[in-house]
Amino acid sequence: MLNTSEPACLVIADIAGYTGYLAGTELDHAQDILADLIGTVVGALRPTFRLAKLEGDAAFVYAVAETIDGSQLQDTVERCYFAFRRRLRDIRQASTCECNACILVPNLDLKFVAHHGLVAHQRIASRDELAGSAVIVAHRLLKNHVEESLGLSAYAMYTDACVAAMGLADPRAAGLQEHREAFDGVGDVVGWVRDLEGAWAAMEAANPTIVGEGEALRVWASTFPAPPAVAWEWATSPARRPRWQHGVTGVAEQSPTGRRGAGTLNHCMHGKDAVVEEILDWHPFEHVTMRSQLPDPGIPKMTTSYLFEPAEEGTRVVVRLLRPRAGKDRTIVQQILPTLDESFEGGLAALGPLIEADMADRRAAAAVASEPSLPPAAGRYLTEPAAAAGR
Repeated sequence: MLNTSEPACLVIADIAGYTGYLAGTELDHAQDILADLIGTVVGALRPTFRLAKLEGDAAFVYAVAETIDGSQLQDTVERCYFAFRRRLRDIRQASTCECNACILVPNLDLKFVAHHGLVAHQRIASRDELAGSAVIVAHRLLKNHVEESLGLSAYAMYTDACVAAMGLADPRAAGLQEHREAFDGVGDVVGWVRDLEGAWAAMEAANPTIVGEGEALRVWASTFPAPPAVAWEWATSPARRPRWQHGVTGVAEQSPTGRRGAGTLNHCMHGKDAVVEEILDWHPFEHVTMRSQLPDPGIPKMTTSYLFEPAEEGTRVVVRLLRPRAGKDRTIVQQILPTLDESFEGGLAALGPLIEADMADRRAAAAVASEPSLPPAAGRYLTEPAAAAGR
């Protein structure tokens, strides 16, 4: 029996090339590598998404939401791809096995399809599954012509419906390429495609801009009981920041691409006054560096880095304020440090209960609809090199 339908963002992460990879490979090693990679993919998509179903070499995940933070969605998908590529590299480097399954690991890749629409939960053989036309469309889109049309084997395709839910007015300006597919019984589906191989290359070539420990004039820190992705969302989302940031009544975001990142300008409203922030470096869900101009005349621009460090209790958020180079600027900033202490310490203190409440809601939702179990992996690539049997 179907429950009431609800809007959701649906994402399918599909390991490309796995069928061909299986041909002529040692099955036990190939299956263990698949389990390892699927665990990496699902782990990177959590907790933004919940696992609906494992489908061989693909993971079908979802998030119930009428609208989507477009930047958060794209960041999550790309960070998942980056984690996948790092894992491929680690597996190959950690293995001394000369079997085809281990040698051909670099031939695997990852592609994503993201759609948005109404879904309903149904019970099938004591398992909770998603149903509805949106689920059908998302799965149909896995069999597409993106590689032939655009020459991309690693990509994320966001449907028109998903782009609308993201509020992305100009997908081309955001670096997405238009692609169309036609299906019997469904009709034409417009998709917008991101080159993930290009995103990976750009990320690998980038030089991070981070305020180092020795460069910091002041450091504020707090630990929150949530994974980095959740702490990141609360700390960077313009919609969430007024709920915890000291004195902030609203955040107006201006981005030339329509996507949050380096080059984005934030106008953080403090009543009638505004602090103008320029994002210098954006590395979800690890660090963000901003240069801020306070409305008070004579105060120099100040650079801060927010670092999101995994900790046993969750995530430790560290904020570092760059020490100004000029002596005059250092004197001015030193004079306003008590005000900055009040602002940052008060903000971090207010953020804690909000994150705790969010995590409680997520645990409650998880208790209602349990997720499928992930296939067990031997874990040989995690701790020691993998050698062929008998070596």
